[in-house]
Amino acid sequence: MEYKVVELETRDQIATIMLNRPDRLNAWTMKMHAEYRSALKAADEDANVRAIIVTGNGKGFCAGADSLVLEAVKKKGYGSSEKEELVWPGAGISEDFRASFAYHYGLSKPVVAAINGPAAGVGLVIACYADIRFSVPGVKFTTSHGRLNFPAEYGLSWVLPKVIGLGRANDLLLTSRIFLSEEAYELGLVNYLVPKDELMNRTRAYVQHMITTVSPRSLQETRHQIYKDLHRNIASSVEESERLIVDMSKDHDFKEGLDAYLEKRNPEWKGK
Repeated sequence: MEYKVVELETRDQIATIMLNRPDRLNAWTMKMHAEYRSALKAADEDANVRAIIVTGNGKGFCAGADSLVLEAVKKKGYGSSEKEELVWPGAGISEDFRASFAYHYGLSKPVVAAINGPAAGVGLVIACYADIRFSVPGVKFTTSHGRLNFPAEYGLSWVLPKVIGLGRANDLLLTSRIFLSEEAYELGLVNYLVPKDELMNRTRAYVQHMITTVSPRSLQETRHQIYKDLHRNIASSVEESERLIVDMSKDHDFKEGLDAYLEKRNPEWKGK
């Protein structure tokens, strides 16, 4: 796919997906939705990529649905905007993940959000589906849906309580109030609050450390355990972990990880 409103760059085994409508604070459109899914799928399937960073170009992360799209909905109804061909990132891992944005959970590589500006509506959804979230101070967050007579969008009523707890999520979901990244950090929604001029360097350093110290298969299997376990009981979780221990102990990277630990050096992973 030719990208027009999303940029995909790969460097040092890290793919960066940048929402690229800076003049509109990266407001969401169907075209951006299609390109974002395509970029995620491409990065996830690239053997040279170990992790994915999602950020926004300019002053915004994603300001939610574009007002022009909302005007079209007002005049013609939902689903009236131009249709785009959609791919399915992370397909085949679990049917529970085969839905818009839930596809993040089927990816084989971790996703880290670098939140550089306002994250509203769909922008907050994207942030919540990331595994780890970095943000700069003073960023405005909001669920926003209540102000537009919409329901909580794209599973936000499911994922937000999982991230910050039911009571705190209820406060944000039922009021659609604006809150800043400092509060988001206190709520546990933001993992790391960093100065604006250090956002991408700090995010990349975190990701680089992750992919250096943790094997590719361990990252993949642990992500899938985390999100599959949200849908199964503890006994099933334990049984799956026991099966994986037996299987993964046969991998080259088990021996390499152990040797690197004993020899006090960085491992040289061979797994994908």
